[in-house]
Amino acid sequence: MTTMTAPGTVPERQIRALFTEGTVTVYQAYSPEIADRALAAGTFVPPFRLGRMTWIKPSFLWMMHRSGWATKPGQERVLAIQITRGGFEWALSHAALSHYEPGTYASQQQWADRKLASPVRIQWDPERSLLLQSLPWRSIQIGLSGQAATKYIREWITSLADITAATHEIRDLVAAGDLTAARTKLPAERPYPLPTSLQTAIGAG
Repeated sequence: MTTMTAPGTVPERQIRALFTEGTVTVYQAYSPEIADRALAAGTFVPPFRLGRMTWIKPSFLWMMHRSGWATKPGQERVLAIQITRGGFEWALSHAALSHYEPGTYASQQQWADRKLASPVRIQWDPERSLLLQSLPWRSIQIGLSGQAATKYIREWITSLADITAATHEIRDLVAAGDLTAARTKLPAERPYPLPTSLQTAIGAG
């Protein structure tokens, strides 16, 4: 169960995820064709396109916002993907923010050089409530391309699960106004521990 957090008690940028000692759960939404083949293979295979940046999201509710509770075209199936914590942290350590931020980079040139050399992009977008409204704190989105995307599908994924039915169950509870029951169905996301140096590198905190 995910507990409610009062505004002002959560850092503006903090990774919150469902994780174990060895894995982190991230979410993606795809068409039935891509989802079915991925589930059968235990990883992503064609028609999934490795040449495109693929975005993984540790926040379940942000995924619901992005996919419209698994109703948007091409996002009708929501997958919960367990990846190794080593892979997850490798991605963060090889990432660049999508946009220049003076507080994270010493100069715009340093950011540009980092971005050019990095196969991973980081975005911090407003976290979402059960009603999919913006919250005061942000959630991380991680874009994988090149070497990172290859590692993701070949090395990091330990399991995939179709959680579309559970997604619809939560959506229906929200639509019925039963937010208390809906909240009990949410993944138990909690702050993910990162070294201070890595937090600084991705603009967290």
